[in-house]
Amino acid sequence: EVQLQASGGGLVQAGGSLRLSCVASGFTVDDYGVGWFRQAPGKEREGVSCINSSDGQRYYDDSVKGRFTISKDNAKNTVYLQMDSLKPEDTAVYYCAADSEGCWVYDDMTYWGKGTQVTVSS
Repeated sequence: EVQLQASGGGLVQAGGSLRLSCVASGFTVDDYGVGWFRQAPGKEREGVSCINSSDGQRYYDDSVKGRFTISKDNAKNTVYLQMDSLKPEDTAVYYCAADSEGCWVYDDMTYWGKGTQVTVSS
């Protein structure tokens, strides 16, 4: 069964860093597009970053460009989101998701993991 497990969230002060991990099972991340999404209280879910399987291209929302880095370790079947220079507005529940069609499906990805809470204090 396809499963995604996100972890690494926590409480951090503004300017700090966190690294989120998304461990996949039931499929290989090298064959799927895998993305990170977030949802803050009172706001709609938004895409944060995505890495494609076919070409390795990485995509970032403008709000996180230069601060967040997505990567994957195929041997560990894990996708990471390194978050640096965190801001209070980054506070949200972060989700990882995957789709065999790649990042083009955006937030309509087929498989979703449970979220991990990221809280950034000012």
